[in-house]
Amino acid sequence: MEKNVHGGHRQRLKDRFLQEGMDGFTDIQALELLLFYSVPRQDTNPIAHRLLEHFGSLSQVLDAPVEELMCVSGIKEHSAVLLHLINEMGRRYLTDRAQQEKVLPSIESCARYLQPLFYGRTIEMVFLLCLDAKCKVISCKKIGEGNVNSTSISVRKVVETALREGASAVVLGHNHPSGIAVPSPEDIETTLRVAEGLNSVDIRLADHIVVADDDYVSMVQSKYLPDIYPLQ
Repeated sequence: MEKNVHGGHRQRLKDRFLQEGMDGFTDIQALELLLFYSVPRQDTNPIAHRLLEHFGSLSQVLDAPVEELMCVSGIKEHSAVLLHLINEMGRRYLTDRAQQEKVLPSIESCARYLQPLFYGRTIEMVFLLCLDAKCKVISCKKIGEGNVNSTSISVRKVVETALREGASAVVLGHNHPSGIAVPSPEDIETTLRVAEGLNSVDIRLADHIVVADDDYVSMVQSKYLPDIYPLQ
């Protein structure tokens, strides 16, 4: 009887999702539905409640490391991996969609290309977007990562990567997991050193874009950098 009750509830929730999408779902119901695929023959509603109580919000659940997820009663390795996979797959999807754009002639197009790379990141990371003379994408390489509040950018690594990729211009991109996209004094100082190093090998630093959640700041557009490295 219990199996039939759970089975009927699961099917009703699945049918509702297929008919209406997830817009009308609560966070509890969204987690409950997701856990159907890793927790067989069990009521996942209490587990969803425990997850939200433990982490505080849906986004914090999905941002949590596998080891922390497994500290919640009812969450085994399969469920923890599934939950952790959501952000990873979301970032892969958004990045793949953005990277269909192969020519980036403006700061806005570069920002659209870079932003998905930071989706769901909880630590600072640095990417180097390498462009040819016609603003066509050559590559986009991760060149650094740090802790939750900081990262270091190696000028030497930037220059070596840009030379190896045969770039005519590059755009730096890094994120602020704090949620504030305003460049710090250290960001600005490091960027000026990077620009100087690249200029010495005749490669332009077109911009440095700082990303936080759905926002970004262009150092050139915001006058943190002199507009002497235009994309065109």
